[in-house]
Amino acid sequence: MVRTRVEICGIDTSQLPLLTNEVMKSTFIRLQSGDHSARDELVVGNLRLVLSLVQRFAYRGEQADDLFQVGCIGLLKSIDNFDLKHNVRFSTYAVPMIIGEIKRHLRDHHSIRVSRSQRDIAYKAIRAKEQFINDNQKEPKISDLAEITGIPADDILFALDAIQDPMSLHEPMNGDGGDPIFMMDQIQDKTVSEERWLTYVSVKETVAGMDERQQAILSKRFYLGQTQTEIAKELGISQAQISRLEKNAVKIIRDGMEQN
Repeated sequence: MVRTRVEICGIDTSQLPLLTNEVMKSTFIRLQSGDHSARDELVVGNLRLVLSLVQRFAYRGEQADDLFQVGCIGLLKSIDNFDLKHNVRFSTYAVPMIIGEIKRHLRDHHSIRVSRSQRDIAYKAIRAKEQFINDNQKEPKISDLAEITGIPADDILFALDAIQDPMSLHEPMNGDGGDPIFMMDQIQDKTVSEERWLTYVSVKETVAGMDERQQAILSKRFYLGQTQTEIAKELGISQAQISRLEKNAVKIIRDGMEQN
């Protein structure tokens, strides 16, 4: 059988070994009996698994080498926490942990800002999910995560949705063996009209005429999704002042739209 040669992080993947389930079990027994060299064997023997998972995250704007290294961190965590008593294949246990590590890396380097409170809720839910899978060997329901974290299910759903990676408009969907069809090719915007465009231009001009602090508050509130309390801490003023400045800025925009 011919193996495809792929160079990633300086590793020739065609030379990586494939461990059978029996060899995997015996190597874990050695590791858990104190043979630390077995850990290296398990890492090398599962690098192909990491590579296959990294390929799922193509077109995310990240270098494959970087994602491969992050995936290896998830692999190491899986090896260190795997228990043969679960009586499942190591790959079944490792896949969600490796994917979780890669997704966490992508979220932390996300180009779209999500408020800190939402990120905290999402990360608590993700940690609870990983622990639930570790303990029960199955995916939890939202109600399970709500019970574990003590956070309302609706808040968990909202937070998890907020940190999802946006799909690239240049991500290929289906080529049918020919030229690829991209996401942007399938999107039709029926909402854009001359009236909407003029409104957008008017609002943009109105905001441009405000002082820098009002512009910053509008951007942080309605673009970055920050709370008034978070903005107050950043700007060094009270939440009440933020509220007044925000209301005044919104009123200026409304007045400008009515005049047009």
